Amino acid sequence: MGNDLQSFSLDFFSLKDKVAIVTGGNSGLGQGYAVALAKAGADIFIVARNDNWAQTKQLIEETGRRAEFFQADLTKREALKAVTDKCLEVYGKIDILVNNAGTIRRAPLLEYNEEDWDAVIETNLNSLYLLSQEVAKVMVKQKSGKIINIASMLSFQGGKFVPPYTASKHAVAGLTKAFANELAEYNIQINAIAPGYVATANTAPIRADEKRNAEILSRIPAGRWADPSDLMGVAVFLASRASDYMNGHILAIDGGWLAR
Repeated sequence: MGNDLQSFSLDFFSLKDKVAIVTGGNSGLGQGYAVALAKAGADIFIVARNDNWAQTKQLIEETGRRAEFFQADLTKREALKAVTDKCLEVYGKIDILVNNAGTIRRAPLLEYNEEDWDAVIETNLNSLYLLSQEVAKVMVKQKSGKIINIASMLSFQGGKFVPPYTASKHAVAGLTKAFANELAEYNIQINAIAPGYVATANTAPIRADEKRNAEILSRIPAGRWADPSDLMGVAVFLASRASDYMNGHILAIDGGWLAR
């Protein structure tokens, strides 16, 4: 036991020379995850629908790491293998996948239309499953890898006005466990981050609603919305050697929301 304890060092958190795919990595939380992994030493492969990634590229390159971009619509089946193939072409390996890309569409349950249901499920669930499957094939050959899914408070709760988002995020939690059960023997760890209420462009309308904002803050023991930087450390942890014995876990970073 003594020798095991002595073997630990902060190098366990290093991602030096690792390669990370981050979907939806050109803004918001995705940008935060990408920059965090770069600061820990990883080279980054950003995947997004639009090519507005200049700021993310600059932030990554300021860390001294390499940044590459691939424009893709992950709801298109052919794009999923293309992402994997292009990353391998550019970097030669894939050590980390952060399944951050997602969407949300709000409407009352009795008015929710099928088109919006399909769009949310396709982006949040189907593309995550299929891209993870493609990347896992690479990681199995390497006998190593980390897949980090982005879950939600609505992986635990029902919410209102977002039925497909809730369904998809419950399913993301389930897929995290299912993948972990099958891939652990190949030294691959699959875990999920469940962010609480984070101050991003997506949540700006809610924060602007004084009544709703006050309701949310009254439930958060920390007394504030999260900043994207609050999620950066956990991304590094789950991508690093420090989390090698964590698998199939949904890690809530919520300021205490679920504890209330």
